[in-house]
Amino acid sequence: MSADIILPPDAEAPEEVMWQGRFITARKRGRWEYVGRARGIRAAVILAVDPEAHVILVDQYRVPLGKRCIELPAGLVGDHDDFADEDASVAAARELEEETGYRAGRIENMGEFHSSPGMVSESFTLFRAHDLVKVGEGGGVDSEDIVVHRVPLAEIEQAITEWRKAGYAMDVKLLLLLGARMLG
Repeated sequence: MSADIILPPDAEAPEEVMWQGRFITARKRGRWEYVGRARGIRAAVILAVDPEAHVILVDQYRVPLGKRCIELPAGLVGDHDDFADEDASVAAARELEEETGYRAGRIENMGEFHSSPGMVSESFTLFRAHDLVKVGEGGGVDSEDIVVHRVPLAEIEQAITEWRKAGYAMDVKLLLLLGARMLG
């Protein structure tokens, strides 16, 4: 890998806040416009595979897409004053249980990732949930209206195809489950 990094002229331009809401900030740097989370809010995404090799997925209506979306369980870190300094792994465990009804015996940090770096500055930390135990129904909190899906890993490609035919959106992080199949 090269040690010399050439930065475009925009990289040195001052950042301007164009608009800020409770959760999102729109920014501009040079000719680039992008959005990110406000107030230092971060995201935690959970890859949860049970002992029988079923992946735990969720779906919920996503206003920006205008439809329901199939996703890995996920949640925000630091979005509530009560949890402002919460560790991302603690948030991941909490969100997994709230959304899916599964509790992880162990949470493993798999690193930080960016899902749409040309438009969004937000990153997420991916966690692998181990030793899953079903402790509730899930569904989220308040009005999240989350539906939980338990899908055999061996059938994930077929499930995604069927969801697409039914009009669901697919979160980019589902590529994690299709990776090796897509390269073959």
